[in-house]
Amino acid sequence: MTAAQKEGRAVADLDRVLVLAGGLSPEHEVSVQSGRGVAEALRRLDIEVQVADVDSDLLRRLTDDPPQVVFPVLHGSAGEDGVIREVLELAGVPYVGARPDACRLAYTKPAAKALLADRGVRVPRGATLPKSVFHDLGAPALLDKLTERLGMPLFVKPDRGGSAFGATPVASPGELSTALVSCFAYGDSALVEEQVQGTELAVSVLDTGDGPVALPAVEIVPDGGVYDYAARYTAGRTEFFCPARLDAETIEAASEVALTAHRALGLRDLSRTDLIVDPDGEIVFLETNVAPGLTTTSTFPMAAAAAGRDFGLLCRELAHQAHLRG
Repeated sequence: MTAAQKEGRAVADLDRVLVLAGGLSPEHEVSVQSGRGVAEALRRLDIEVQVADVDSDLLRRLTDDPPQVVFPVLHGSAGEDGVIREVLELAGVPYVGARPDACRLAYTKPAAKALLADRGVRVPRGATLPKSVFHDLGAPALLDKLTERLGMPLFVKPDRGGSAFGATPVASPGELSTALVSCFAYGDSALVEEQVQGTELAVSVLDTGDGPVALPAVEIVPDGGVYDYAARYTAGRTEFFCPARLDAETIEAASEVALTAHRALGLRDLSRTDLIVDPDGEIVFLETNVAPGLTTTSTFPMAAAAAGRDFGLLCRELAHQAHLRG
């Protein structure tokens, strides 16, 4: 089928989409913004769009008046850990994005890192420890062992989650305890890693039916050097360069890592992989997101625009593809 034929079928077949946005995670507001962006883009193409949150009315809505397609833009727990995707599978409603098992794997950062390491991709050295072990085995001794093994600087973040909630750079051993306390406010286990210095990249992957393709890499230069929540979602706090200001060979290598992650984790439709290019030009995998942000300051729409892709048409293609999967 030609691109024109696919486009024609998309217009003819797809006319009602439910966008799921919000949720109960700390990333609620980001999800709302992403959902608004998707809904507005689809409405401009004369598609009927409803926007709903995840609540006790969801199953009734899906059963009594099922949409043709659900477009989930839920970030954080339930949105990216596969739970809502399981509900959509039970309801028999087609949806955009990865299936539940793939979501669970990508959302659990240590498991995703181990899988990518097995594929020959460099990942930061680190350790994952639950909050309880610090209480049971003694925090001072564990902190000493962490710094002895991993050195400084470090980076502490929850082993699950996104939007940099609970993520803290650690420049000296004395800061590690405070960073862990912040981390445990957002999860029961902490991932403590060596902090890899270099150029931060976000590489989005898109698959609208012809196989996964890496979009142009986005270089991220946050004000203050840390790409935290405020830097991600406050206009003007971060400078973005798309395509990234790197040589073609390095960008190709980064794109290959993102594609490897997308395939190895069993993802579909769209994803975003976060990477660091160290001073020697080596690509270091950080994590992959199955529901990348789609706000005005998010890197996925930037990359799509740099690739010459209209955001609304892209969303419609993804929704249409899900509709065809049935």
